[in-house]
Amino acid sequence: MNREKTEKGSMNIGAQNQTEASAPANNKAKPHLKRRSKLVLILIPIILIVAGYFIYIEYFAYRESTDDAQIDGHINPIAARIDPRDYEVAVEKARADLAAARSAAEAAHTQVPITSTTTASQVNLADAVVENAEGARDAAAKEVDTARARLESMQARVRETQATYTKAMQDWERMKLLIAKDEISKQQYDAVVAAAEEARASSDSAKAGVAETLRVIEAAQARVVQAEAGIKEARAKQRASQTAKQQTAISRLNAQTSLARVKQAEAALAQAELNLEYTEVKAPVDGIVSQRKVELGQYVQTAQPLLAVVPLENVWVTANFKENQLNDMRVGQKAIITVDAYGDRRYEGHIDSIAAATGARFSLLPPENATGNYVKVVQRVPVKIVIDKGQDASYPLRPGLSVIATVITGDE
Repeated sequence: MNREKTEKGSMNIGAQNQTEASAPANNKAKPHLKRRSKLVLILIPIILIVAGYFIYIEYFAYRESTDDAQIDGHINPIAARIDPRDYEVAVEKARADLAAARSAAEAAHTQVPITSTTTASQVNLADAVVENAEGARDAAAKEVDTARARLESMQARVRETQATYTKAMQDWERMKLLIAKDEISKQQYDAVVAAAEEARASSDSAKAGVAETLRVIEAAQARVVQAEAGIKEARAKQRASQTAKQQTAISRLNAQTSLARVKQAEAALAQAELNLEYTEVKAPVDGIVSQRKVELGQYVQTAQPLLAVVPLENVWVTANFKENQLNDMRVGQKAIITVDAYGDRRYEGHIDSIAAATGARFSLLPPENATGNYVKVVQRVPVKIVIDKGQDASYPLRPGLSVIATVITGDE
């Protein structure tokens, strides 16, 4: 054991001697190492600064970000209508009214050609009757004129035969005196008697002709009077037929009125059917039900809010960027959305629109800077960012979620 201690002691002494022997050489190398270390310490910050500058130029200089952003979307409220039974009755009544109106319209339209044909027939018949009556009157008037001309001739004949008869009678009277004195022959006397008899017969015949002509005139005049009465009656019927034309016009107007009633009935039926549809609560869009305020068996009033439907497939981001971040922003630029709720999960999108005014302009009480205590405040402008389609749908974006929006204003 002492031997082992002796050997260890000798070894330590040897190592110490060796260290002391190399010490002068190490002391000579220390200044060179110190200069190299200082150079490295100086270069590292410079390298980091240069690298940071290039990283900023290549990455951050073309990006604008804000955490004042959230998911937005349509929230469609669903309101209630009322008991459908009243509207079902209204629909049936409207259908019945429409059927009645259509039947009346069809009957009215069917009556129009019938009335028109009947009226035309009545008018034609009345015109024909007037024409015939006028023709009969004209014919009777001509007969009167002809008979009067014959009467004048017959009256002249009567006067002529009367004169001849008077002369013959006078000759007969003279012959009677002469025959009594035997101053003439029997033959001469007989000739005078025969002439007197012939003259009387001619006079009687002429008088009979005058009487006959007078009867013909009276008959013709009676026919004229009758024809005039017929004309008056025919013209009255003709005026009545003109009224029938007005009845045809009235029939057409009734048909048009019936069509108007049909349209009114159709409108009433459409309104009743629409009111009946209101009794069914239908969602205007597909989505997730939210804010349900009604339970089975609950009585609701018309227009009472029942629930809200949120279509998660149609959402966007409203990012409120500072006004000094908008210099290079344009519609259509790419954007990256980081969602806090999903562990900073990233979504891609693009700028859809930039608001026409700052958000403060649309507030309930817009700021008024025309005061003595003016303090400049950087304003924010809402920017609408639409999420690109075709991304992972297992993490739905819900309206109201906080996000970080980054717009790439230059080429990556």
